[in-house]
Amino acid sequence: MDPWRYSTEGISIALRVTPRGGRDNIDGIETLANGRSVVKVRVRAVAEGGEANRAVTELLAKALGVPKARVKLLSGATSRLKQVAVDGDPKGLGDTLRKLTAAKPNQQTRD
Repeated sequence: MDPWRYSTEGISIALRVTPRGGRDNIDGIETLANGRSVVKVRVRAVAEGGEANRAVTELLAKALGVPKARVKLLSGATSRLKQVAVDGDPKGLGDTLRKLTAAKPNQQTRD
């Protein structure tokens, strides 16, 4: 099951973020211990003062080819698990996300 949902405005993506991850990257899809799927994202930024959240929205905007203003944090501002909305063509955004995460294996974690 994809860790994103489609709406008329765009998509909503479930993320698991690793701040201070050494590089800015989308690492694939991961299945949490509770069975929930998330997109694994790592950013170089630290989790202080919203820096990591800003880095995540910038990374997603660049990867999905949308302006930064179209990526909004819905929940999880102080958590590693976040929900992000991206405004745009839902099908196009979903296809791009599938390509970005397809080459990477689905992993199981204990979270």
